[in-house]
Amino acid sequence: MPTLPMTFNPLHRKKINTHDSHYQTLAITITDNIATITLNRPDKKNAMSFAMMRELIDCAGWIKKDKTIRAVIITGAGDTFCAGIDLADLNEPKGRASIVWELVKPAQSLFQKVCLIWRDMPVPVIACMHGHCIGAGLQLALACDIRIATPDCQLAIMEAKWGLVPDMGLTQSALHIVNADILKELAMTARTIDGEEAKNLGLVTHICDNPVAYASDLSTELANRSPDAVLASKRVVNAMTQQKSGVIYQEKLWQLALIVGKNRKLALKKAKDASVTFAKRQFW
Repeated sequence: MPTLPMTFNPLHRKKINTHDSHYQTLAITITDNIATITLNRPDKKNAMSFAMMRELIDCAGWIKKDKTIRAVIITGAGDTFCAGIDLADLNEPKGRASIVWELVKPAQSLFQKVCLIWRDMPVPVIACMHGHCIGAGLQLALACDIRIATPDCQLAIMEAKWGLVPDMGLTQSALHIVNADILKELAMTARTIDGEEAKNLGLVTHICDNPVAYASDLSTELANRSPDAVLASKRVVNAMTQQKSGVIYQEKLWQLALIVGKNRKLALKKAKDASVTFAKRQFW
């Protein structure tokens, strides 16, 4: 008899009905030891709020401890994967204070951890992208082991449009996935590309019309291998692309500098009015 999809509530450590999950921004199902995490804010295009970040980190925590889980699939509800950071959170006074604290504290920021925690998971993590996968959504996907997208999925490293720099672990997750020159161009221009071009550039592993179905088949194949061998393979390859610990702090230092700089405010205005011109470069 096939296993019915169930949701895992880490508060009670038991499988429960999907509708009883305590998560507000995620839907979690487990089928045949494969966990599917659905970003579940379709009315907000699954924009990543502070609440979603904390719930993703919490979710990763209990999955990491559950040795029966053999693979993780991350997808988005509705017509998009993730439309980036929730700007409403960033623009609130409490949100701005939280950002400053996250950038100055010595440990990984909330923004870095929500992505890099999946890179460190002891099981393969597969991102299934459709609709839009931009900004925070793309940085989350890059931290996954495998990325599957629809041909018309729209992808972008969007931060430059808002006068910011990618600061969610890109220095770790994107290393050796795409060439440095390509990554620079995408990060500096904030250009949007489709799934086909992303595949050609190396941002995406596979292209198909139904990423979740593809990921499910791949997860079943992975589950038929020794879980220890799969873990070891992930750790060995990750070791090949591991940056020095200090590199990730460059993301935080530059983001903090940009936030207090003149051109950050002008970038926000320029996003609405193309005639706005930037001030001279402040940094060197």
